[in-house]
Amino acid sequence: MCGIVGYVGSREATPIVYEGLRRLEYRGYDSAGIAVIQDGQIAIRRQAGKLDCLGELLASQPIKGSIGLGHTRWATHGRPCETNAHPHVDCTGQVVVIQNGIVENYRALRHELRAEGHAFKSETDTEVIVHLVERYLVQGLSLEESVRQALHRIEGAHAIAVLSTREPDKLVTARLGNAGGVTIGIGQGEMFVASDIPAILEHTQEVIHLDNQEMAVVTAEGARFLDLDGRVLEKSPHTIPWDPISAVKGEFRHFMQKEIYEQPEALAHTLGGRVDLKRGRVWLEELNLSAQDARNIDKIIIVACGTSAYAGQVGKFLIEAMARIPVEVDYGSEFRYRDPLVDERTAVLAITQSGETVDTLAAMEEARAKGARLWSIVNVIGSQAARISDGVIYMHAGPEIGVASTKAFTTSLADLYLLGLYLGQARGSLSAERVETLLDDVLALPKLAGEVLDQDATNGGAGAYEELAGMYFKRENFLYLGRGINYPIALEGALKLKEISYIHAEGYPAGEMKHGPIALIDERMPTVAIAVRDGVYEKMISQVEQVKARDGAVIAVATQGDRFISTKADHVIYVPKTSPLLTPLLTVLPLQLFAYHVAVRRGADVDQPRNLAKSVTVE
Repeated sequence: MCGIVGYVGSREATPIVYEGLRRLEYRGYDSAGIAVIQDGQIAIRRQAGKLDCLGELLASQPIKGSIGLGHTRWATHGRPCETNAHPHVDCTGQVVVIQNGIVENYRALRHELRAEGHAFKSETDTEVIVHLVERYLVQGLSLEESVRQALHRIEGAHAIAVLSTREPDKLVTARLGNAGGVTIGIGQGEMFVASDIPAILEHTQEVIHLDNQEMAVVTAEGARFLDLDGRVLEKSPHTIPWDPISAVKGEFRHFMQKEIYEQPEALAHTLGGRVDLKRGRVWLEELNLSAQDARNIDKIIIVACGTSAYAGQVGKFLIEAMARIPVEVDYGSEFRYRDPLVDERTAVLAITQSGETVDTLAAMEEARAKGARLWSIVNVIGSQAARISDGVIYMHAGPEIGVASTKAFTTSLADLYLLGLYLGQARGSLSAERVETLLDDVLALPKLAGEVLDQDATNGGAGAYEELAGMYFKRENFLYLGRGINYPIALEGALKLKEISYIHAEGYPAGEMKHGPIALIDERMPTVAIAVRDGVYEKMISQVEQVKARDGAVIAVATQGDRFISTKADHVIYVPKTSPLLTPLLTVLPLQLFAYHVAVRRGADVDQPRNLAKSVTVE
């Protein structure tokens, strides 16, 4: 899963597709490939490694044709290698598919297709899609209908593109959920497909975006749009300015809004290349940690600032639960001033989006001086934090331009989850059965995150969060409450509101409310309560009742299907059910959107809040 580029027209497809993939390199990937219909046959070139490796192969073994597609992949099912790289071809050699996303029911489909005689050449989940399309094509259906039938069989969030020599003048593409965008670019006698605008902006300014459950049949003359039930859709293009900043922002009003909506895809990217369901393993090769090294660690200290510090607090729960290693969390700005107890059996983990946060770097230097092993979770490749670390886990969130962090926070949480799982496997604290469950849970995250974001409206209507913001944007004080692993999400939710709307907000562990903050509660001070169905649910209900007894308004974030809480809270925003360890990655999304819409209603500069900088490089 990562970058998708497609072309159909009169020009040579290969250089257009290849350069489009080059413009998507920022997403991260571990292999790449291109397929072109050449002389009536599908010609494929694939390589593990970076695009330069694919470029060398194309130079020595060129392929020519006027319709083609390409892909950069982060591995999820099967290690990075030529065989597992996209595009994938069917048994007949007549159909080729590329995909972003995870086929959640791939095991059952693989078994079913094998029983029908289909031969699988890779370890990927994607290959089941091409064999499903093949199944319907050989039954006599059109390419469009075969793709539509195949999509009805797969579960999960996906962006896909398909070519076939049976209908060599068209490219079929579709979007299900939020595993990645699909953009159709409109040219003169040529058309383009991409997972993000920068890939095709050189060639066209006129684009149409596919929404969830939509597909397009693309030829050189234009595109026809329909939903997955076959109903024809009318979609209008819009113009992207050549200005690169505006182009990147696309259809969104602010970068922060765009980055909130990129989180399902960002989560898919950070999981990609690291989760191997076939082997039941997590791969964190850049961590440079052997199983023996993992067993020699007595303590982990997480150092970070701001939003990253709250991610670290969630990470404490995750790592202790899975790896059974004691974890401390320190503000980077405080760590070196307390003479911390650190030695060679301590791992110090820095979390920093930019990798240049001066307080965090200073904490890392202090840890190094005391002999600790240094790790970092970083978004910017080649940053200082990454360079001085013994091991690194990259967020792969893509560029985050809005000052208030959103997707860097959730990808950090995903990386911390993977780290806990990785250490748990290395130290023997997790059974194989438990690992399988943990992996299945985390791979469902991009889809679940998309479901949360679907409650908002991005195309003109007033969504749930926007309506809620309209009720509360004039308030000047908020209280955010959470317990257990969601207590840090209360802190992060309050931080987002104060950062971009300039409303005073405080996050508290809910059990502490009665030890002071309860004195502030009245009809003018709303409370946001994170009350998902977990081990502290009844305790959170008690906190909600205490707020209501003092005439306070309550906005609850709750688990889908929980109708009881609607009898207690004034407003309820639901998130899908997931593992208790993963609830923070879902409960934070409504809080980001609420803060965003409140800030917009107050007329604040959402992307560049006053007094704040994206990368804090001074003490």
